[in-house]
Amino acid sequence: MRSDNSHLIVVGSGIAGLYGALLAAESGMRVTLLTKGALAQSNTHRAQGGICAVLGPDDAAPGDTVEAHIADTLVAGAGQCDPEAVRILCSEAAADIAALERFGVAFDVNPATGKRALGLEGAHSAARILHAGGDATGAVIADGLIAAVRDAASLGLITVLEHCFVTELLAAPTEADDAGPSPRAAIAGVAYLDASDETHTLLADAVLLASGGAGQLFEFTTNPAVATGDGVALAWRAGAAVGDLEYFQFHPTALAVGSNFLISEAVRGAGAVLRDAAGERFMPRYHPEGDLAPRDVVSRSIAAHLAATGQDAVYLDATGVEKAQGPGYLAKRFPTIDAATAALGFDWSREWLPVAPAAHYWMGGVATDLNGRSSLPGLYAAGEVACTGVHGANRLASNSLLEGLVFGRRAVADFVAAAAAGTSEWPTLPIEPRTLPESALARAELSRPELRHLLSSQAGVVRDATGLHHAAEALAGALPESQSQSRADAEDNNLRLVAHLLVQAALARENSVGAHFRSDFPQPPVPVPGGPARDSHFWVNPAPTLTPAKQTTAEPQRESETV
Repeated sequence: MRSDNSHLIVVGSGIAGLYGALLAAESGMRVTLLTKGALAQSNTHRAQGGICAVLGPDDAAPGDTVEAHIADTLVAGAGQCDPEAVRILCSEAAADIAALERFGVAFDVNPATGKRALGLEGAHSAARILHAGGDATGAVIADGLIAAVRDAASLGLITVLEHCFVTELLAAPTEADDAGPSPRAAIAGVAYLDASDETHTLLADAVLLASGGAGQLFEFTTNPAVATGDGVALAWRAGAAVGDLEYFQFHPTALAVGSNFLISEAVRGAGAVLRDAAGERFMPRYHPEGDLAPRDVVSRSIAAHLAATGQDAVYLDATGVEKAQGPGYLAKRFPTIDAATAALGFDWSREWLPVAPAAHYWMGGVATDLNGRSSLPGLYAAGEVACTGVHGANRLASNSLLEGLVFGRRAVADFVAAAAAGTSEWPTLPIEPRTLPESALARAELSRPELRHLLSSQAGVVRDATGLHHAAEALAGALPESQSQSRADAEDNNLRLVAHLLVQAALARENSVGAHFRSDFPQPPVPVPGGPARDSHFWVNPAPTLTPAKQTTAEPQRESETV
């Protein structure tokens, strides 16, 4: 790797991509940030609940510690977390929160103490959730980082390419050595479509995937339209290992009307409860923590309760919160939710909100080490697209934004250190990926609505072998002879591919753990502590396709800088 102003391509504009781009630019690297929509189109911008961190003895909730945050994360992950990744996440959190504030992000303050306000969410043993703008935490963080990126771009430190859709990872040329095994392909750039669907290539010393998740696999999702699994699809096609793909978290309280607007877990943390159509507060039936049980438990409990009672809806009751805290509390504490529910005709201070589980967060993704390195040299991944092992089988509330910060920073730090050392050494991940049978890799041309209905009905909150085999058969079929270059078709192809990967991973895991619940193998989650170590399934493409990057002595192409 060159040390003279090495070039990093960042794909995605959520918290991991924005933060990583800023840190790389501060370190003197050349940075190009590509995003397929506008910079603000991300799951980060939609995040309501907040970001969790134990800030230190003087700022933390009484009795809270980093060790308690670690323990809560491990329990929520159902014994499937990488303990070292969790330790890094929780112990390095405070420094990255301070860095966010340095980039202009202002967290809400408790007027009584003058310190940053801390909220409580499900499966947390203490109040450690920082929020900004009430329930607009993600938007405040994203807007602050976007402003800093725009400033850096105006100074020529970052090249920003909006509305540019990455379609392929490009390989560095390699020299075969007859005396030994072929070297692993290294990633040296990307091919992408600009806003006019014109194809361009961009070369670099490394690529950081920070492209988010794949909520658009399902009919009901809290994710934006851009969440189509592009990063996992890119990495898979290039031959990178992926893992934990069966673990897809459903948020239990999305509005059951409109566009599945998320009702933050912080609302239940403030005292709201779930009720059925008869008015029963049913969650204590299913878990000792009741309404504050882990998300996978609450989503599954809703499905079980509806099946048991024959009812067709559950409701979130926040009227008691308003009564206890005084008139206007909900509107002040949760202004975004208040405005969204009012626009749909609800007065949630006086009536219950109809809610349902919706696809929210993919714990699986591109397998990485603790520095964001994938199994392919030159390819980093951070945020939801990555599988660091920090979330295990079920993400703890408000750990996602934190993961994007911590591991986005660690990936960039590794890239900068390698550039400074002038080394191209790349470790081998200590995993043994499986390969899917070739017949399982074909993709039928299901329409997107058909695909989303199929995944929702057969691979959603509750799964079984019959439904998963049905999904696998429906997805199987010959690939079209030619691939369209439009981004809509490219997105659909990515969704079909990652749907296959998810279904095959769910079939392979014949037990229930965390967010993966098989009704035909309904074993309870392994208790923590005392359970076995992480038992992740990793997968690799048996026939990767990598186009060699063209050698050039010119600057990387940047035709779309003004798009």
